[in-house]
Amino acid sequence: MKTILIANPKGGSGKTTLSVNIAGYLANQGQRVAMLDLDRQKSATLWIATRPVDLPEIVTLDAKKGEGRLTDTLVIDSPAGLHGKNLAYAIKLAKQIIVPISPSLFDMRASRDFLRLLAEEKEIRKEKCRIGVVGMRMNSRTRAAATLEQFLEELDLPILAYLRETQAYVNAAFEGKSLFDLPPSLAVRELEQWAYLLEWLREKPTE
Repeated sequence: MKTILIANPKGGSGKTTLSVNIAGYLANQGQRVAMLDLDRQKSATLWIATRPVDLPEIVTLDAKKGEGRLTDTLVIDSPAGLHGKNLAYAIKLAKQIIVPISPSLFDMRASRDFLRLLAEEKEIRKEKCRIGVVGMRMNSRTRAAATLEQFLEELDLPILAYLRETQAYVNAAFEGKSLFDLPPSLAVRELEQWAYLLEWLREKPTE
């Protein structure tokens, strides 16, 4: 089973939005997907509970209907403030770690120590764990994006996508859907922004 950790100790960075859409994409690719919702608000759990039964299934790790089933991929929606032993354990579980960052200088600075920790972990584990960053609610042509790129160059961490702020995510979530459950015509621009991130997800980490 491959584990994908969505993490940033900073609250409001877009972890749940990223988590449910990644889970939705993988499920639509025919994978057996489980989600571990560690966030106190349990938004991802609520999203799964409202998911229409005719869509590709995603189960919660602790759900009875998920017990005894084989899982291809586990997506972990981590809580704000994840640190210490809990953070270290989550990192060791993951084959891929994605860090969402919102377009604020304060959020970038708050994420700095965490990104450096991940960069050090990557060096220790070599290629066994792959780490990337997603700019949430961020346009690639803005000053915020340029600042983020400059900072990440120092850490050798790739930017996987810039996902613009749009109601497409909100409207889909209300129905228990991801972008990848919608007719492509309703999310053309958004799907284009996911292209490199999806390619990165499909690549197999070194065992």
